Amino acid sequence: MTETLDTVLIVEDEMPMRRFLRSALTTHGFRVVEAGTLREAEQLATESPPAAILLDLGLPDGDGLDLLRRLREWSAAPVIVLSARDREDDKVIALDAGADDYLTKPFGTSELLARIRVAMRHARGGGGPTEPVLTIGPIRIDQARHEVTVGGKVIHLTPIEFRLLGFLARHAGKVLTHRQLLQEVWGPRNTHQTHYLRVHMLALRRKIELDAARPQWLTTEPGVGYRLRDER
Repeated sequence: MTETLDTVLIVEDEMPMRRFLRSALTTHGFRVVEAGTLREAEQLATESPPAAILLDLGLPDGDGLDLLRRLREWSAAPVIVLSARDREDDKVIALDAGADDYLTKPFGTSELLARIRVAMRHARGGGGPTEPVLTIGPIRIDQARHEVTVGGKVIHLTPIEFRLLGFLARHAGKVLTHRQLLQEVWGPRNTHQTHYLRVHMLALRRKIELDAARPQWLTTEPGVGYRLRDER
């Protein structure tokens, strides 16, 4: 019986980058399909839905964000943006538009593959909201009992801290923007109150991290948001 390989759609118009991505993915057991334009990408994604999409934003027939928004109308396939645009605003816009992650060029093969694995695991339900107990590294979150332990020691969290940590844990490994976190924990009317988030993240780090000034788990994406490292 032949094993079915996961398909990754590469949307990239620069041939050297396409060759690099193709080699990295096929070497590690993925099937690859490629598109150099928005039109080709949308057609391929529709005809044979991929397990994940690597999307460059600068394409000859338009902005990759337009494709991302159209895909999110019907597709749940994880999308990882690969772009030379490294401004904070560009990252926030892409993540808020529905991207699962954002890698700035240049990047290494190991980091790319790790991001793909995390995105695909979430798409398949790993660490989803129905999972009663989430374990990431030394952090264990029992959602039913509303209990958090770190290294086996019970940590007392406020309700907001618990919701914040739980949301980060359900999306461990993924960058969550300030807006996404504020909307989930405080509601849609508070999406600009970033000072709420800073205060509670600092309190959470003091309880979770060995050294809150040098966090190992609750990491910051400067100007963009936060990520709970994914290590299970």
